[in-house]
Amino acid sequence: MQPFNRLTGVAAALPVANVDTDMILPAAFLKTVSRSGLGAGLFYALRHHPDGRPRADFVLNQQPWTQAQILIALENFGCGSSREHAPWALLDFGVRCILAPSFADIFYNNCIKNSILPIRLPRERIDRLIAEAQSPGTAIMAVDLQTLTLHSASGVQPFTIDEQRRRRMLDGVDDIAVTLQLSATIADHEQCVAEHAPWLAAPGLAAHLGASERPERREA
Repeated sequence: MQPFNRLTGVAAALPVANVDTDMILPAAFLKTVSRSGLGAGLFYALRHHPDGRPRADFVLNQQPWTQAQILIALENFGCGSSREHAPWALLDFGVRCILAPSFADIFYNNCIKNSILPIRLPRERIDRLIAEAQSPGTAIMAVDLQTLTLHSASGVQPFTIDEQRRRRMLDGVDDIAVTLQLSATIADHEQCVAEHAPWLAAPGLAAHLGASERPERREA
């Protein structure tokens, strides 16, 4: 997982509430388990006409927002299906931070696991940032996870995030990496089990039970 420290980039405004994961990435793009290439399907129905031609009036098809790394939306962003492909598509497009008054819980957690920083801010602040993002002259913003501050043309805005999640993003560690950090402790525990309760370990169980004591296998 890529560490997140400070991000400076173009912010794109999507002033829509209840953006669900099917809107973020339609089900037609869920046929792969690869994270690469999904950016082409991001907001596909909003970015394209029914015949597949790009819509000139959609923000992510316009300069400089084709290079957007920050997305600003309204309430309940990421609702609907729990598909993790949605944050994969955002990340593949280049989005590393999303600002909104609220997020769907599963989507919020999936963002953290994929090194996308979701920031909750009051609606009045979001409205001001959306107005700034709609102008190329004020669309550049910076997010600093070290200092928990958002920098835009209107000034500096503090934000909050759970400290454990903040530390994971700064260090670039996902759930597997966190578990691997405890490898020595896990190995000590397994050694203790092997010595004092071998019947709890799969190899130890087979050796501990005699042939007559082994559980009878039943067919389904």
